[in-house]
Amino acid sequence: MTAAHLTASTPSLTEVVLPGLVEPAGLQLRQRPLPVPQKGETLVQVEATGISFAEQGMRRGRYPGQPKFPFVPGYDLVGVVKGVGPGVDRALLGTRVAAATKIGGWATHALVPAADLVPVPSTLDPAEAETVIVNGVTAWQMLHRHAHTRSGQTILVHGANGGVGTVLVQLARHAGIRVIGTAAPRHHAALQELGVEVVDSRAPDLEARIRALAPGGVHAAFDHLGLESARRSFDLLARGGTLVAYGTAADLKTQGSLLQMFGKMLGQLLAWNVRPGGRRATFYDFWGGKLLAPAAFRRRQHKDLTQVLELLARGTIGAVIAARFPLVDVAQAMELAESRTVRGKVVLLP
Repeated sequence: MTAAHLTASTPSLTEVVLPGLVEPAGLQLRQRPLPVPQKGETLVQVEATGISFAEQGMRRGRYPGQPKFPFVPGYDLVGVVKGVGPGVDRALLGTRVAAATKIGGWATHALVPAADLVPVPSTLDPAEAETVIVNGVTAWQMLHRHAHTRSGQTILVHGANGGVGTVLVQLARHAGIRVIGTAAPRHHAALQELGVEVVDSRAPDLEARIRALAPGGVHAAFDHLGLESARRSFDLLARGGTLVAYGTAADLKTQGSLLQMFGKMLGQLLAWNVRPGGRRATFYDFWGGKLLAPAAFRRRQHKDLTQVLELLARGTIGAVIAARFPLVDVAQAMELAESRTVRGKVVLLP
């Protein structure tokens, strides 16, 4: 429904529609009447949402499990509850909340299951809180639930300047963990201020430079680049170390089959786990376990996001916002996010 179908008195929302395989300029703005929350649902007025690697993949039709076109992207959001459906506690009305949505966040309003909402400390700026929803949970769980790192150990973080990377290195430093991070030279000074030992991500002798910093190997490596990079990261592990792969960014613009690509990746990770040396490899999936055990999944996500938000509210970690854009400027925001020149997350403000 377009704006022309709405009267001046009709309560409406504005949302961004991804109509198909389009360039950022092909994203569409659409108005439609405000939906009414049904049983178990809330209507959230969105204050901040963001652009992640997921939407960049969806635009190309290369994100596993994405819905059929057209749809409204938006992986996570922060907003205020404006309506509740049957069975939902009315005390939620007027509260600021965060939620991982996978789709639907790029809008002025969104329907979100009440069970998915996590309270946001009142002292936090919505845009800052937005940067640590999916990125913060991902970083926390990879560091503490998958790699089980501890104080005094050394880790390797590829893309330390990215949305996940900037949270991950801060959480690690807070836990007393030494961080070696890869990034383009323009990001080195900012990362060094966070206590990261930075290596040029494009250096031809990248592995040799990392080995010079960690001759005995790293205790954990976090790699979102794809199979070939994961192979090199695995070889940099110390005995008993863990590789956590969590993406295939290098394959974003390729034309191969997604199923084959992930199948090859997962098969290789499993094969590495039987090598001698006690090293292991795993693939992190933010949504892992939701289908089989939704209640346990939600408890885990709520607990971890609450901890990260509290660290942000106390100033223990900081939000790294690359840029803020009005929702109507989503095309320019997407172009900036895809330029790979920024540090942190690009945030949309509906």
